[in-house]
Formats: sequence, structure tokens, C-alpha cells
Amino acid sequence: MRSALEMRALRYLARREYSRLELERKLSAHDRSLAPAILAEVLDKLECEGVLSTERAAEQIIRSSRARFGSRRIIHALKEKGIDAACIQEALPSLKETEQGAAFAVWQKKFAKSPESKEEWGKQMRFMMNRGFSIDVIRHVLSRACEENE
Repeated sequence: MRSALEMRALRYLARREYSRLELERKLSAHDRSLAPAILAEVLDKLECEGVLSTERAAEQIIRSSRARFGSRRIIHALKEKGIDAACIQEALPSLKETEQGAAFAVWQKKFAKSPESKEEWGKQMRFMMNRGFSIDVIRHVLSRACEENE
């Protein structure tokens, strides 16, 4: 028989993947009188059963963010959600590999035409930086856009 706390955790996990830290925050916010030892015990049990997985949570975050954000922003989101450094390092090569394609798709959806002035160039660059793309990737995307319009 599962406890009420376990059932609540399972309901959350049925909707989407959570990292251990995220689920811990969510469960403790619901019941502030909850003892940390009891919460840790439940989370440990869920991890042993394979229901709670940091790797799956990281994969889901990456998959849902890849089309809109750059590597820097995705890595920041992973760290915020408590994904460990080893898991982030493992995902980094695939993020870097697809970053230019994702950056060009984001740029094309937002602007679709190359910048014609320095102000427009700066505006597009700032937008892409806020999305988490590196300067090198942004320059590559903007120069590619300029080449295609010529």
C-alpha cells in the first residue's frame, strides 16, 4: 500500500518527468509540516523503482526546449531544476551539434530577413542572445542570412 505522499508524487510524475529536486520542492510546498527524512525516503523509493529519473527529466527538458532556445539557456534550465553536472556534460555534445540548425530556425521564424542596418543587426543579435545562443552561433546565422539574401 502506498502512502498519500507517494500517491501525490506518482500523480505529478504521471503528467511529466521531474528531477528529484523539482519533485522535492513541489511535494514540500504542498505540505510544509512534512519531515525531510520522510520525503527523502519516498523519493529514494521512487528512484529505486525507476519511476523518478533525473536522466529522463533532463531528456524531456532538452527535447522541449531545443527548438526555441540555445545551449546556454537550456543548460541554465537544467541546473535550475537540479540536474547533476555529469548528466549535463553527457547532453552537451548533442546540444552543441544541433545548435546552429536550431538557431537558424529560431531566427528565421522571428525575422526571416537579414538585418539592413546596425540597429537591426543589434536587435537581432540581442534577441538571439536572450534565447541562449552563443555569439559565434549568432554571427554564423546572421552571416548565412546575409549570404542567402544576396
